[in-house]
Amino acid sequence: MQRNQHKVSMDALVSLCKRRGFIFQSSEIYDGINGFWDYGPLGCELKRNIREAWWRDIVHRRENIVGLDSSIIMHPKVWEASGHISSFSDPMVDCKACRKRFRADMLCEEQGAKLVKTEKGFELPAGVKCSGCGSKDLTAPRAFNLMFKTFVGPVEEGSSVAYLRPETAQGIFVQFANVLATARQKIPFGIAQVGKAFRNEINPRNFTFRSREFEQMELEYFIKPGTDAEWHSYWVKERMAWYERIGLPAESLQQYVYGKDELAHYASACVDVMYDFPFGMQELEGIAARGDFDLSRHQKVSGKSLEYFDPETKEKFVPHVVEPSAGVDRIALAILCEAYREEWVPAGATAGETIEAEPGKPVPAGYELRTVLRFAPCMAPIKVAVFPLLKNKPELVAKGREVFDLLQKRWNCFWDLTGAIGRRYRRQDEIGTPYGVTIDFDTLTDNTVTLRDRDSMKQIRLAIADLPDHLSKTLE
Repeated sequence: MQRNQHKVSMDALVSLCKRRGFIFQSSEIYDGINGFWDYGPLGCELKRNIREAWWRDIVHRRENIVGLDSSIIMHPKVWEASGHISSFSDPMVDCKACRKRFRADMLCEEQGAKLVKTEKGFELPAGVKCSGCGSKDLTAPRAFNLMFKTFVGPVEEGSSVAYLRPETAQGIFVQFANVLATARQKIPFGIAQVGKAFRNEINPRNFTFRSREFEQMELEYFIKPGTDAEWHSYWVKERMAWYERIGLPAESLQQYVYGKDELAHYASACVDVMYDFPFGMQELEGIAARGDFDLSRHQKVSGKSLEYFDPETKEKFVPHVVEPSAGVDRIALAILCEAYREEWVPAGATAGETIEAEPGKPVPAGYELRTVLRFAPCMAPIKVAVFPLLKNKPELVAKGREVFDLLQKRWNCFWDLTGAIGRRYRRQDEIGTPYGVTIDFDTLTDNTVTLRDRDSMKQIRLAIADLPDHLSKTLE
């Protein structure tokens, strides 16, 4: 897919997402709640397509990776062993003048500075000011734990404290022995999981990019110690190829390779897959070689063995792990940003050449503006829209229903018989439907329909019987 030449305006994208039912502000009728979002009819289909594409690639197409669905709330000792209770925090500062709160490192980054790390914590560099009111009267950075605390049982006391998981990975690590015993796998093998995670972000921002409730797709790939570099390189290549298959072209992506001074103390390598959002290059996925840190910590704190016995070499060892960890919501936002186009098309035309609109310039004479989401077909929430030409002609409506029923058996389809045909095409363009099928009077005599392509707007005549095979070439 060709890269969009002009970055989408986030205001335009947010407006489309609400108008067409992709994403709504959570609790909007009560003025919303910051950092939480609801996915509407089209948004939940988009996320479902992302999850299914990931699961198909990671689990179903590989014989040595299995799935897990672990609990959101786990024993507090899980988070003690993993280090989340003691160190899962971000540096926070408050403005004493306007009382706004910021994540210190991001506030510095916005102003071209870098947060200073000291032996006792962090310090703000000289000149950093509040991005709200401009005051330099800021508090010293202090640690803010990102986990949501809750209580299990009827009494709110210390012994009943629990946490909403801030990541899905730890559920995999604590079930490693059970999965190993039941799934009949041997090293190397992986455990994959998709699920919700929760982080009490100091400053949620950039639409759904940084939220307090989000969805992760994580793989823990368990390997023999000493093979870390080989498998880490393998998974970086695999994941980059997957992003291109779902409609994020290589020129929109970058790999950020961590330097030795940036790595976590237990990691030997880490690469972030970055996407060029309208608000800058940001992370979609981290791929880390985490050594045996997690399993060793849980083995030590729980007192239960998490060693692996190699039946071929007769060795016992705690496996190392490579972890590709991706955010569903961030990928959905990237796909929306990449797909969004504003184009000039011949006025009133349902077909013809399109010209990519230039922001700020008036529409040329004889043209009109078309908004279209150029999703990769595998990501499109709706695959095919079916249009009887006239709703007051029962024979057209009945024939249209036959076509709709035929296609609906294989793909998510949309039935629309309201409005002029050109207006119906535009509505489907705006939500990214790859194909439109129009039933007209010729259909009644020769059983052919007009098939319209979203991107080129070209139309061809095709027999109804040939539709499924023709569409399957791009939709499957």
